[in-house]
Amino acid sequence: MFVVHVYLAYLLLSIAITVWVARTLHRSGRAFLIDAFHGQTELADSVNHLLVVGFYLINLGWIVSSLRTYGELDTVRAAMELLSEKVGWVLLVLGLMHFFNLFLFTRIRRRAIDRRTPAPPPMPPTGYVGAR
Repeated sequence: MFVVHVYLAYLLLSIAITVWVARTLHRSGRAFLIDAFHGQTELADSVNHLLVVGFYLINLGWIVSSLRTYGELDTVRAAMELLSEKVGWVLLVLGLMHFFNLFLFTRIRRRAIDRRTPAPPPMPPTGYVGAR
């Protein structure tokens, strides 16, 4: 009886949260990528856009694939519990994706910093090896 309402609420909430998180990652991740790509804003923006597209594909795929439910929803309580469980899983997946993106951005940035930092000069010799 309540299943269609729960599905609609689940889709609305989950998609809205996904869009909010993706926009936040896109906006905040740009600075990391610009630094990682040595100020090449066009390249950083391109990579940032590709990461957001992948984020949407994975999360929206998860949302749609987890829409199905088994059993009947005869009470408002059962409907609310199902909705909270489904939205809770979406939040957990979004959180994992967020930390994966942070890991990825940090790794890209660290590599860029390592490439910019010159290697230390070789140590001068401390002694001579002579023939005896």
